[in-house]
Amino acid sequence: MAGSPDPDGGDEALGETMIRFQSYLHGGTSSLLSAFPTVVVFPVYKTVFRQQIHNTPVRQAVGQLCREGPLKLYRGVAPPLLMRTLNGTLLFGLQDTLLRWLALSSHSVLPAAALPALAGFGAGFVEALVFTPFERVQNVLQNGQNDRRLPSLRSVLVSLKAQRMSHGYYRAFLPVAARNTLGSSLYFGLKGPVCVAVTGQGLSPMASSFVSGTLTSMAVSLALYPLSVLVANMQAQVGGEGNGAAACWRALWRSRHGSVALLYRGGSLIVLRSCVTWGITTAIYDRQEKRSC
Repeated sequence: MAGSPDPDGGDEALGETMIRFQSYLHGGTSSLLSAFPTVVVFPVYKTVFRQQIHNTPVRQAVGQLCREGPLKLYRGVAPPLLMRTLNGTLLFGLQDTLLRWLALSSHSVLPAAALPALAGFGAGFVEALVFTPFERVQNVLQNGQNDRRLPSLRSVLVSLKAQRMSHGYYRAFLPVAARNTLGSSLYFGLKGPVCVAVTGQGLSPMASSFVSGTLTSMAVSLALYPLSVLVANMQAQVGGEGNGAAACWRALWRSRHGSVALLYRGGSLIVLRSCVTWGITTAIYDRQEKRSC
């Protein structure tokens, strides 16, 4: 009958929809399960943040946190916990959706090997749009200089809401977008080939996914670390002149005396964070995806 839906076509469309839904679910689940390690390594992350802001050696940064006491050690942990779960849901799910769309629409125009990276680029941009406000709040809360003027999450939210979007919640959006798009593109573009190479060394699929996620995220984090330092310095304060990214970068470079070594202070600790978080997330996500196939 003309216009009647094709049962096979309907089943196929439903299957495609379920696959896309599963990728969002698997991304959120893997990130949620890695949330506990995020709590465990949060003091490490906060130590790195203090090094980024104050340009201090690790011993001095740890001393600052010790003097502030255990009650303030986890100030600012709520945004990354919430962001971690939502981030995985959006990043993995959207990348999978974009990848399928690109595979259908590009045909032979683009090489298949480039599609995961291109889909990751698009997912990273959406990620920046959604999560820049979370990162902004987190960085304000982690800066000990804001403790007196902005003692609670509510006070931070009210203060940021009172400002323009570019100075408030979306402060440093351009550096965040550059970091997230490049990072997601590199992560999704590299983790597959790295996993294949590692599997060839005789590791189990779970171990291969963990190692590939760790190595890939470690390389990406270290390569884009200067952008993370710039974002942290731009977002840590509320109010002030609100200079653009270029002016803030020049000021940051001067404050580091033109030294790449000083700019990368705290960068070595990114290795630990990458091993704990993205290694676990990648392993869990890949395992769930293989089970659903």
